[in-house]
Amino acid sequence: MINYLMSMSTQIFSGHLGTLELAAASLGNTGIQVFAYGLMLGMGSAMETLCRQAYGANKFDMLTIDMQRCTVLLMATGVPLTVMFTFSRPILVLLGESPEIAPTAVFVYGLIPQIFAYAANFPNQKFMQAQSIMAPSAYISTATLAVHLALSYLVVYKLGLGLLGAALVLSISWWIIVVAQLVYIITSSRCRLTWTGFSLQAFSGLPEFFKLSLASAVMLCLETWYFQILMLIAGLLKDPELALASLFVSMTISGWVFMVSVGFNAAASVRVSNELGAGNPKSTAFSVLVVTFLSFVLAVTISIVILLFRDYISYTYTGGQDVAAVVSKFTPLLALTLILNGIQPVLSGVDVGCGWQAFVAFVNVGCYYIVGIPLGCLLGFYFDLAAAGIWSGMIGGTLKQIVILVWVTLRIDWKK
Repeated sequence: MINYLMSMSTQIFSGHLGTLELAAASLGNTGIQVFAYGLMLGMGSAMETLCRQAYGANKFDMLTIDMQRCTVLLMATGVPLTVMFTFSRPILVLLGESPEIAPTAVFVYGLIPQIFAYAANFPNQKFMQAQSIMAPSAYISTATLAVHLALSYLVVYKLGLGLLGAALVLSISWWIIVVAQLVYIITSSRCRLTWTGFSLQAFSGLPEFFKLSLASAVMLCLETWYFQILMLIAGLLKDPELALASLFVSMTISGWVFMVSVGFNAAASVRVSNELGAGNPKSTAFSVLVVTFLSFVLAVTISIVILLFRDYISYTYTGGQDVAAVVSKFTPLLALTLILNGIQPVLSGVDVGCGWQAFVAFVNVGCYYIVGIPLGCLLGFYFDLAAAGIWSGMIGGTLKQIVILVWVTLRIDWKK
């Protein structure tokens, strides 16, 4: 949640420069930067299965090797992503985006250093999560958020560097997190069994690691790109500036609450992997039940709060009354999305803990790309429901995914 707040605050700073800046930052962050996030996080999630099962089986030395293998692969992946970010302006125009929105590229240029911060952050994060070391990451992120807010205010408003300055500060903040995490891993006594130093073995076994990473990348990318594609489609509506701004506010709130569920996703994956590695099927099943229930209850509670403040939530991001009116109408759909997102990530985490990344990838393809996007386009353009239609299509895809994942989870033979 705190890491996500950094991105959210950057877009809030950008949004108060004007509605056009809000639309540009939202398209740059949700439409392009999420591309890199999904790919990096997806490839990094291969570590979830390998490290967590290895830790449960007391094979501690493998955690360091897998972490370094993952870092090598993600750094290499960052090179073509940098090229894509560099040519983001012509790519956006080619995709049919409005020329007024295309200057989003300026914001994207400032996010290039963040690509390689992701490449180092995700392996560090998974390494600690596999050992249930959570608090240090939270403390590091909290301290970094305070620095990030101060720097953003200084750079955007006092120095007047606008969108480019806001994006560069975000990149710097992510690198602060990476360096602090690495220092903790190397110096902490809690990692003395699992951190064995830098090893050339990180460059061995890369093809096998890449194979599992690829399946994980497909799974996460299809999920994160789904929202990215919806934002790009919204840019093709009759009033793209208003549609993008209102969708951005709703998606940012949804994404913030989604981070809560991602935390439960990590908890589910850690417990399932550790308990399976240790050979405890009953503990595995009980962990799934508890984490799903907690995530669902919290999502319902937050949805009620969002509904109560439906007329005011958009003013956090922008002062536009037109945006506020659209977001207010959106809120019932947003509340339903929050509840669904309280269940879906947890069930995905269970399957990742079992090592079923490829299966989840196929489920994502069917639910998001065969149901969600076509349904959203049909409602948004043919039935002229605009942004609300696109959002309704997204709900349809997520709902179908949950039904499938619930059915599969209930049929799991944990002893097997």
